[in-house]
Amino acid sequence: MFEKEVYIARRKALTARLAGEKGIILMLGNVDAPAQYKDNCYKWRQDSNWLYFFGIDEPRFAATIDLESGDETVYADDFSIDDIIWTGPMPSVRSQAEAVGVGRTAPYSALADAVKGRKVHFLPTSRYYNAMLMASLLGLDPSEVTSAGKKGCDKASRPLVDAVIALRLVKEDREIEQIDHACDIGYEMHTAARMGITPGIIEQEIVGRMEGVTLSKGWGVSFATILTQHGEIFHCHSHDCVVEPGRLMVIDAGAENNMHYASDFTRTYPTGGRFSAMQRDIYQTVYECNELAFGMIKPGVAYRDVHLAVAAHMLDNLGQLGLVSGDPAELAEQGIAGLFMPHGLGHNMGLDVHDMEDLGEDLVGYDPDQSRSSLLGLGSLRMARRLAPGNVITDEPGIYFIPDLIRLWKREGTDRGCVNYNKLEPYFSFGGIRLEDDVLVTAGGARRLGARRLPIAPDDVEAAMSKDQS
Repeated sequence: MFEKEVYIARRKALTARLAGEKGIILMLGNVDAPAQYKDNCYKWRQDSNWLYFFGIDEPRFAATIDLESGDETVYADDFSIDDIIWTGPMPSVRSQAEAVGVGRTAPYSALADAVKGRKVHFLPTSRYYNAMLMASLLGLDPSEVTSAGKKGCDKASRPLVDAVIALRLVKEDREIEQIDHACDIGYEMHTAARMGITPGIIEQEIVGRMEGVTLSKGWGVSFATILTQHGEIFHCHSHDCVVEPGRLMVIDAGAENNMHYASDFTRTYPTGGRFSAMQRDIYQTVYECNELAFGMIKPGVAYRDVHLAVAAHMLDNLGQLGLVSGDPAELAEQGIAGLFMPHGLGHNMGLDVHDMEDLGEDLVGYDPDQSRSSLLGLGSLRMARRLAPGNVITDEPGIYFIPDLIRLWKREGTDRGCVNYNKLEPYFSFGGIRLEDDVLVTAGGARRLGARRLPIAPDDVEAAMSKDQS
C-alpha cells in the first residue's frame, strides 16, 4: 500500500473529473471466491480499481463517495473471535480506512441503505459475487452490471468510467517504479525459463522453475503462463510436451509484484540453441518489427499507425522471401498482414496486465475519434490511442503460420492473389515467433521498463543459450 496521501489525491482527482454530477460513487472490492467449497478458495486478488483508489488489500470491502457532500465511507465488518481463531489478530476496519485517508466507516450490510434513493455511479463488475451484489443493490439484472467486452457496460456510469480511464492511463512516478520492479522479476523468471530449455525435458518443468521465481519475489504470475513449441497457438496453456531439438519455444509470461503491478514479456528460443536458416529469417523480421515499433513510440503518435508501419515492414520482408507480393503499405492497409499476425501490436499495462479492459476495451484503447477496424490483425489491436507521457504499453509483434487459417484464406481468396501459397507449405510445421517488451512513453520518446532487457537480437539469443547450455 502507498501512503494515504496517494489515495486521498487520487479520489480528489476522480471527483474533480465528475464535477457537476449528482449522486454517489459505489466501489466494490473483491471477496474470496470458493474453488471447490467455501473454505477452499481461489488465490486472493483484489479488484484493481479498488486498489487504485482505496488500496486496502483485504476481502469484503466497499466504499461510497458522495459527489454532492464529499463524504467518503468505507463499508466492512470487523473480525469476530470465531474468525480470529483462524486468522489471528486483524486490524480494525476503522484503522484500515484511516490508513487510506477515510474517516467514516459502516458495516458491510449498510450498503443497501447507502444507495437507497440515490443516483449511483458504478464501474462494470467482472467477479460473480460483485455482479450479484451490485445488481441486488441497484435493482438490475446481473447481466446489466457486468463487463460487456469491447464496448463496456451500458448500465455503468460512463462519466465514472471515462474518469477512471483518464487517471489510470497516465502512470504516476510511483507506479512506474512498481512496474519497473515487476519487470525486474519478469527478467529473472524469463532467464530461468531460457536456462531450463533442454531437449528431452517436459515443458512443465520449465514452467515450474519460472513461476517459482514470481512466487519467491512477488505475488505470482500476472496471467496464465504461455510456454509452448506450438507458437502458432496464441494462448497455449498446456505444458505437457517434451522439448524437441530444432523447434521454436515461445514463452509469453509476466510477473506481478506484491503491489500488484504487472510485467509481460515474450521471447522465442530455438530449442537446440541455434536457429535454422528458415527460423532466423522469420525471427530477424520480428526482431526488426519490435525495434521499429519502439523507435516510433513518442507522445502524439497513434499506436494504430505504429501497428500499420510494423505490418508494412513485416510484409516487405516476407515479400523478399517470396511469400507475398505487392506494395507493403497497400497490403498492410488491406489487412494482408493479418494472415501472419492476427493480433494487435500491443496493449496497455499497469495494475492489470491488460490494463482496465474490464471497463471496455475500446473505451480504454481508442480515442473518441478512432474506431476499431474489421480487418484481421488490425481489428484485434487493443491500444490504438495517440500516445501520451506516462502511458505504459507492450510492443509485441509476431509472425505465425497457422495451417487452418492459411487454408481458409486460400479457399476463400481473402488474400486477393497476394499470397504465394505454394511457398507457404514448408512453413506449416514452423509454429510462430513473438517478441514482446514493456514500454513507458516519456516526454521525449520512450524507454523499455526494467533494469535489464532480455536477449532479443538473434545472435545475442544464440550466445545466451550457448552459455546456458555449456
